[in-house]
Amino acid sequence: MAKIYSKKALAIPTMKPKKETISFLLNYSKALSIIKGKTMSFEVMAN
Repeated sequence: MAKIYSKKALAIPTMKPKKETISFLLNYSKALSIIKGKTMSFEVMAN
């Protein structure tokens, strides 16, 4: 039977993002559109 050499993961405290961070990411993802061409893709911001 194989022996597991990895260490136990340390307990990481739960991190909660601010409402402003969530709002920024959602608005950014709504404004971003990606146009795919034959060989390249372009990222376009709607703002």
